[in-house]
Amino acid sequence: MYLGLAGREFLLANTDRIARNGDNQFVLGEGGNVANADHNDPRRPQLDTADLDRYPAYIRLRDEGGDPGWCLEQVCVAVNPRGAVRHQFSNPRLEGMHTDGARIWLSDDCGTRLHLRRGGLGS
Repeated sequence: MYLGLAGREFLLANTDRIARNGDNQFVLGEGGNVANADHNDPRRPQLDTADLDRYPAYIRLRDEGGDPGWCLEQVCVAVNPRGAVRHQFSNPRLEGMHTDGARIWLSDDCGTRLHLRRGGLGS
């Protein structure tokens, strides 16, 4: 699973390390819990929050092996969550969790990328 943000793409986790039917939270930067955290650090080189609106924000799945893909019910990306200026990205089409109309499958068979827009859940 990858995150595209501010002109860069980060590997969050290989699909075998993502909990199915669960809640996955990934941290980039200080206290990072992502794959290869040293190389997937937005501080090296430092990202500029001015670039958040210059490049698309997205999550992307790389299908690995015979897994059937991922059914995504919700996604929210917080940039500088403890800072003075917090930025959030989500996809409002995924609101209304646990309903068929508010889910999306990511796989090689039906698309691997979901774009996000500025605003948190419920925006």
